[in-house]
Amino acid sequence: MNIGQPPTRAWNLMEVCGGQTHTILRWGLDQRLPAGMRLIHGPGCPVCVTPTAILQAAHQLACHPDVILCTYGDMLRVPVSAAAGRGTCDLLTLRAEGADVRLITRPLDALALALAHPWRQVVVLAVGFETTAPATAVLARQLLALNLSNVHMLVAHGRVAPAMAALLEQPSACLDAFLAPGHVCSVIGLQEFEELAEEHRRPMVVAGFHPAPLEEAIAVAMGMLERGHHGAVNAYGSVVQPQGNPWARALLEEVFEPIDLNWRGLGPIRGGGLGLREPYRRFDASVNFKLGPEVQTLLSPKQTNAECRAAEVLQGRCLPSDCPSFGHPCTPEHPLGAPMVSNEGACAAWMHYRRPR
Repeated sequence: MNIGQPPTRAWNLMEVCGGQTHTILRWGLDQRLPAGMRLIHGPGCPVCVTPTAILQAAHQLACHPDVILCTYGDMLRVPVSAAAGRGTCDLLTLRAEGADVRLITRPLDALALALAHPWRQVVVLAVGFETTAPATAVLARQLLALNLSNVHMLVAHGRVAPAMAALLEQPSACLDAFLAPGHVCSVIGLQEFEELAEEHRRPMVVAGFHPAPLEEAIAVAMGMLERGHHGAVNAYGSVVQPQGNPWARALLEEVFEPIDLNWRGLGPIRGGGLGLREPYRRFDASVNFKLGPEVQTLLSPKQTNAECRAAEVLQGRCLPSDCPSFGHPCTPEHPLGAPMVSNEGACAAWMHYRRPR
C-alpha cells in the first residue's frame, strides 16, 4: 500500500522510538500521510521515562562527598523535584555546586574511575532500553571478575514490549498499530513483539530510522490495517534478525531479570524493567546505600506538574504543541519536563523541527 493512498477509515499508528520521531518530523513524513491516518509519538526516549525515584536517588548520592556519580550526557539535565524551597533541580546544577558528577559514554568508563580512585565510591546511573543494557551487563561481569567493592549500579533499564502492552491496556487506548523500535529488536529479536501482536491483535512493524525505510514500514502497517491483519513484520531486515543478537540476549539473561518498573509519566508497568539478579545484586546501589524501599522497588509517583503535559506526551495523548508551556517557558535550554531534554524526546524534536514562530 502506498503511504499516500487514502485509508478506508481513520487509523492511529504509534512509533515508540525517539530516533524515529525525529526522522518523521525532520522529513515531514507525518505531513505526507493521507487524511484519516495519524502518527502518534510514544514513550521511546529512555531518558524521558527514567523513574523519578531513581533520579532523586541519584541526586541524593551525588551530594555525598565520597561518591563519584557517572551517567550519560542527557541525564545531567533532566529536572526532578528538589529539596523543599528549591523547586526542581538537575544533576548539572548539582555538579556546578560541587558534586562529583561525571559524564561517561559507556559503563566501562566507571571501571577506570574506580581503579584510579579506590578510596571513592563510584555509582553508575545506568539507563536505557534493551539496546544499552548489554553494556551495563558487561560492566557487571567485569566487577564480579575483579571483585571490586567500590562500584555500584543504580539501574533503570526499561523493557519496551511491556510498555507497549501497558499503553494498549489503558481504558482509553486508541492505538491501531505500532512501529516497533529497530535497535531494540536488533538485540532481543521479534518474539516479544510477535506475542504482543497476537495477544492484542495489532500490527507490529519493525522499522528503521532513515526516511525511505521508515516510510516503507508505515506503508506496511497501513496495508495490514486495511486488510484486517495483525502480527509482527520485520521491515528492517538489513539490521534485525528474528532471533536478535544471541550473545547479547544471553548476557542480559545472565545479569538481569524482569522487574516491575514505574516509568516516568506512565506509571507502574508489569515487567517493565530489568533488575540485577544474583550474584550481580551485590552491586545494586539502592541496596548498598540503603536508599529505601521506594527506590528498591522502583515505585515512585508519576511526575505531576500543572504547567507541563510531559506525561500526556509520553502516553501519546497529546502533541508537544498542545502543551501551554511548549516553547515558552519550556525550551531545550530551560526544560520543564524530560521530553524537552533528550535528543530523542518528542518535545525537543518539535522544538527543533516545528518551533513555534
